[in-house]
Amino acid sequence: MSLSDEHPRGGTVDAPWQVREVSRRIGDWISRLGRVWVEGQVAEITIRPGQGLSFLVLRDTSSEVSLQIAAPRGVVDAVGGPLNEGARVVVHASVEWWERRGEVRLKALEIRPVGLGELLALLEARRRLLAQEGLFDDSRKRPLPFLPRRVGLICGRASAAEHDVVENARRRWPAVEFEVRAVAVQGPEAAAAVRAALIELDAMAEVDVIVITRGGGSFEDLLPFSDESLVRAVSAAFTPVVSAIGHEEDSPLLDLVADVRASTPTDAARRIVPDVREERAAVRDFRDRLRSRVVMRLTHDTRELASIRSHPSVRDPRSLLVDRQRLVAELRSRLRSRVDVRLRHEGALAAGRRAELRALSPQATLERGFAVVRTLDHAGVITSADQLTTSERVDVRLATGSFVADVVTVSADPDSAPPSDPPTTSRKEPHGRP
Repeated sequence: MSLSDEHPRGGTVDAPWQVREVSRRIGDWISRLGRVWVEGQVAEITIRPGQGLSFLVLRDTSSEVSLQIAAPRGVVDAVGGPLNEGARVVVHASVEWWERRGEVRLKALEIRPVGLGELLALLEARRRLLAQEGLFDDSRKRPLPFLPRRVGLICGRASAAEHDVVENARRRWPAVEFEVRAVAVQGPEAAAAVRAALIELDAMAEVDVIVITRGGGSFEDLLPFSDESLVRAVSAAFTPVVSAIGHEEDSPLLDLVADVRASTPTDAARRIVPDVREERAAVRDFRDRLRSRVVMRLTHDTRELASIRSHPSVRDPRSLLVDRQRLVAELRSRLRSRVDVRLRHEGALAAGRRAELRALSPQATLERGFAVVRTLDHAGVITSADQLTTSERVDVRLATGSFVADVVTVSADPDSAPPSDPPTTSRKEPHGRP
């Protein structure tokens, strides 16, 4: 887009506005804001004796944004107490544009210090907001490493809190290493300084845990550790964070978002590293218990082995074979006896069945003197005289051999007497001979 294409209300390339005209128009727009109420923290204050104006820098409590405020001396004196850096105030001011310097400033009409009640209400509202976002949930808490390679420590410059953490940690574990960041832990710049140190230490791969600590102080002194931007930075950190702010009764919002809350700096040292004496004692105790269990196990196994070795089968393995041989011989003898008994029984039974069969067989009947009379063609057995006719030839089977006979007389009565002159029959040769 060329300069000639700009909005005509902003002038043209041939008829541009002068700087004073732009400044005046900006002032016109800003003056439309009128009067506002703004809350913040006093970052700087300049009061010059003999001058009618005092100057303040009012910083946002959760960011780096700040505003310049000009306050008439009467407004400052009406506060009713000293107005110091770090104080939380609410200012009623009009927005003004300073054309000569091209700056936006607020002209204070009234300054009200934020009392303890108001601060507590603000902190409670902030706590609820952050809790609703889940920043304080236990599920977000990370466990501390058992033995960190290096401990990041954020504390005040040459502070007692630094001494307590470092000395007590090294007393517990002499080899522990620290990466110390000494920053402001009180005043309007404290929250930003602590947050910057936290981000720096969190980016260091060798730092396994970060401790944020300071000693005790008033409620106002500990306000930087309830700063919203600092709380969010701790929640977003990848490295576990330990909060050790003030005394046990103090509870800034940092305690709620940290992975571990220590009641004092000394307590933080106890939590971040193990006690070498306790660990040695634990190792000795474990070693003693392990030795005791090994001895008990060896004693038990020795007794078991002695019991096994005393068993007859182990002391003399052949005795076990002798017993088994004796048992096999006894079983074999019993089996042979039972087989013999069974064979005799079955033999006697078979002989009886043979006798019965022999007694009932036709051969036995023939041997008692009976004969079987059949037709010559062996088509049937003659059982009645009615089946015969005179001069018929029949085959007669005896117990041994057979012969052919001619029928001379047929009598239906078996008790009738034979004829006085028996007919003469020709003797035949046994069956099968001519």
